[in-house]
Amino acid sequence: MKLLRKFLLGFAIVLSFIIILAYLFDVDYLFKAVRVVYLNGKTTAYLDDYTYFENREIKKGTAQPWAMHKDFNKVKATRRLEEVHKELGTVAYLVIKNDSIWHESYYDGYGKDSKSNSFSMAKTVVTAAMFKAIMEGKIKSPDQRVSDYFPEYKEGLAAKLTVGDLSSMSTGMDWGEQYSSAFSVTTRAYFGDELEKTVLNVPIVREPGTEFEYVSGATQLLAMVIVKATGEHLSDYVSKHFWQPMGAENDALWQIDHEGGIEKAYCCIGSNARDFARFGKLFLHQGNWNGNQILDAAAVTRMITPKFKEAPQYGYGVWLNDYLGKKMYYLRGHLGQFVIMIPEDNIIIVRLGHIKGLQTTTDAHSNDFYVYVDEAYKMLGKMKPGEGKGNNLPMTPEQAEVIDMMK
Repeated sequence: MKLLRKFLLGFAIVLSFIIILAYLFDVDYLFKAVRVVYLNGKTTAYLDDYTYFENREIKKGTAQPWAMHKDFNKVKATRRLEEVHKELGTVAYLVIKNDSIWHESYYDGYGKDSKSNSFSMAKTVVTAAMFKAIMEGKIKSPDQRVSDYFPEYKEGLAAKLTVGDLSSMSTGMDWGEQYSSAFSVTTRAYFGDELEKTVLNVPIVREPGTEFEYVSGATQLLAMVIVKATGEHLSDYVSKHFWQPMGAENDALWQIDHEGGIEKAYCCIGSNARDFARFGKLFLHQGNWNGNQILDAAAVTRMITPKFKEAPQYGYGVWLNDYLGKKMYYLRGHLGQFVIMIPEDNIIIVRLGHIKGLQTTTDAHSNDFYVYVDEAYKMLGKMKPGEGKGNNLPMTPEQAEVIDMMK
C-alpha cells in the first residue's frame, strides 16, 4: 500500500509538472487535442468531432427539397466505386444531374440528414461570403486592405495585404499548414481557444499577392474581416445570405473556438451532403438560385478563375481542374470531402468520408477526385471502362494503416 501511495504521489507530481510546463510554454491546447483525438482512437480531426467543440448554428429557413431525377438510383454504383468507398470510408456519395438527384448512397450509418465535418470546404463558403459583403458595399472590393480592419497590418509587407489576397491564398503568411504536427499553428488554431490572437500573431514574411500558397490562416483572417465589415457572426451572415435563401433542409453547425467566440472559418461546418451540394448548384447557375441572384455572376466567374498562371489549380476559394476535356471546379476538405461541379454537363458530385486519397507533389488534385468523377461518368454512360485516371488508387503507408484500423 505504501508503494502504491508513493507511486500515485510521484505520478501526481509529474503530471502537475507537465501541466505547469504546458501552460508556461502556451501549449495547453494539446490537452484538448489528446482528449478529442487520441483518446477516441483517432490520429487526426474526424467527421463527427464537432460534438467535442462549441458550435454556433447556421439556421435554415423554409426548406426547398431537391428534385429527384426520374432515373433516381436506377443505375447501381460501379464495382470500382464501391471498392473505393470501402477503402476510403465514404459516408455519402451523390450525383446531381440537371438540378435533380440522380444517384445517392450512404454508408457507415450515415444518412441524408447526418452531420459531418466539412473541413476546408468551408473556405469556399467564406470567400462567397466575402463577395456577398462586396455586393452589399460592406467591403469595398477584393483590393481593400486588411489594415482597414486590423491595425496590426499597417506596417511592412503586411500593409500591402488585401482581402483578395486572403481569398486567393496569396498572403505571404508564415503559417505552417501541418495537420499531423502537435505544435503547428494549424493544430493550435484547431484546438486552442484564442483563435483571433493566434492568427494575428502570424507575421507576413513574403510579398502579398505575388504567389499561391495554401494556408488556413488566410481564410481565418478573411472571416475576421467579414465579421468586422458586417457586424454579424459569420454563421448568421451565411445563414441569412446563403443557407436560408438556398433552402437548406437542416440547420448546420459551425465550430467556434470557445463559448461565445469566433467561427473556425477555415474549416468545420457540420452539415450533410444534400445541403453542401447547394453551393454546387449556386455556382453552376452563376450565383442565381431559382431566380434570386444571391451572388453576382462576375463574383462566381472570379472565384473559378486562376489568379496566377503558375497555379491553375486554384481561383478565389475554389479548386480548379481541367479533366476529360472539361472545366471542373470544386470545394475540397481534409478527409476527401468534395463538391465537384462540371458545368458542361450540369453535374454535381458530392463525396463525404473518412479518408482522402493520395496527394502527390506532381498533381494538385488527390487521386480519389478522379475516381469519383470517372465512376460517375461510367454510371451515366458517358465513359468507357478503362478510361480516365481513376483506375489505380495507390495509398501511402499511413493511409493503409488507417484503413486497417477501420476494419
